[in-house]
Amino acid sequence: MKQDIFQAIADPTRRAILTLIAIQALTPNAMAEKFDMSRQAVSKHIKVLHECQLIKPAQAGREIYYHFNAKKMQEFDNWLAQFRQNWETQFNQLDEVLSTLKEQKK
Repeated sequence: MKQDIFQAIADPTRRAILTLIAIQALTPNAMAEKFDMSRQAVSKHIKVLHECQLIKPAQAGREIYYHFNAKKMQEFDNWLAQFRQNWETQFNQLDEVLSTLKEQKK
């Protein structure tokens, strides 16, 4: 079953994995060491991130290294940008209302 990107990044461990591999590609064993969890537990997180295309595997000899997929994250950020502008506008309007109310109290 293909995972939803929102479900993937909702988990704090998966966000931490993304943060780690954004800096350096890691094997599942290296990830397990950093999180003090079993290789099997890390593999479940890797599976979700891979299904969402947030990470990409690369074979290096007998090891599989997982790399951060910046292109997929950029697509997600571009999608969020349409909402970000709306949020900023609404927050600015709220700031103006609160400033007006504060001035009226004086």
